[in-house]
Amino acid sequence: MEIGMIGLGRMGANMGARLTAHGHRVVGYDQSDEALQSAATDGIGPTTSIDALVRALATPRVLWMMVPAGEPVDVTIDALLPLLDATDILIDGGNSWYRDTVRRADAVEARDVRFVDVGVSGGIWGRTEGYALMVGGRDDAVARLRTIFEALAPAADKGWGHVGPSGAGHFVKMVHNGIEYGLMQAYAEGFALMKAKEPFHLDLAQIAGIWQHGSVVRSWLLDLTERALSDDDTLDGVAPWVSDSGEGRWTVKEAIDLDVPAPVMTHALIARLESRDEKGFGYRLLAALRNQFGGHAIRKPE
Repeated sequence: MEIGMIGLGRMGANMGARLTAHGHRVVGYDQSDEALQSAATDGIGPTTSIDALVRALATPRVLWMMVPAGEPVDVTIDALLPLLDATDILIDGGNSWYRDTVRRADAVEARDVRFVDVGVSGGIWGRTEGYALMVGGRDDAVARLRTIFEALAPAADKGWGHVGPSGAGHFVKMVHNGIEYGLMQAYAEGFALMKAKEPFHLDLAQIAGIWQHGSVVRSWLLDLTERALSDDDTLDGVAPWVSDSGEGRWTVKEAIDLDVPAPVMTHALIARLESRDEKGFGYRLLAALRNQFGGHAIRKPE
């Protein structure tokens, strides 16, 4: 099958490379000439514009967008729609907010073009290990894309599924990322606690390796923990600044809207925000208040 890939950043390029390795023809477009040149080395045919990308594909076309969430998705859809036919399928494989996806699906389907949303997990390892794919959209469109999902997934019958109507794929991926936040935070706190127990001289990478066999806390994230700590057990070369892609925020908002308690995911998100507060005004105020009501000593900045 032919696939037009729009957005050849690391994730999009790796997905395109995996598809070509499984016998699919992939034609790509990106605003970055460097990204286009790099993707070409993986067998992805470069094009110089969205119009050229569409013209390079035989009908019925499959266009897969891997662009940043928000306005870039709308801009890309607006550029594509006048060029597409009723037999074409447009896929959003980025981390879009599911409510935006529902809105976009309605607009695209009104033009008789099928719209499919795919939540993609796998990061930089997906190219070799396969991606987990959470698919939302109409049954007929998803069925036509089956060979693509089978090629991208870890196995043809594992790691992917049609989870519901338009928006469902991105909704499930949003919750997936919220859970990921909580798991990562639990690991971070546990290993920080062991690191603080200096008299035991614990080998944290060794412990991560032990837990990977037979333990109920074993996971791929623990594999990556062992890898990170084996490279640098002090992590002195890593700044304590943790970014977020936005999906954790959407998950917490959805939990509030649905009256579903989600304290772990909420705390994990707040912890990431705390990591970026270089001035620490809130904590400074707490120290000042303790001094005001109890006369507790204040530590001066170094």
